[in-house]
Amino acid sequence: MKQPVSDHTILRLSAVIQKTGLSRSSIYAFMKEKKFPDSIPLGARAVGWLKQDIEHWINERARLSKHQ
Repeated sequence: MKQPVSDHTILRLSAVIQKTGLSRSSIYAFMKEKKFPDSIPLGARAVGWLKQDIEHWINERARLSKHQ
């Protein structure tokens, strides 16, 4: 039986900003506070985020907002 393939799509900062509605500084502040997924290094001066991590973060924020 085949294993399901994980989505390892990498989002760059502009896509993360668009998906979350957060500013660059907010993203990095949340990362520092361990409240946002860590970026992964792509090269000497490039980072990205796994799409599945960002979607999970968004879904969790939505879930928590419904329980307040």
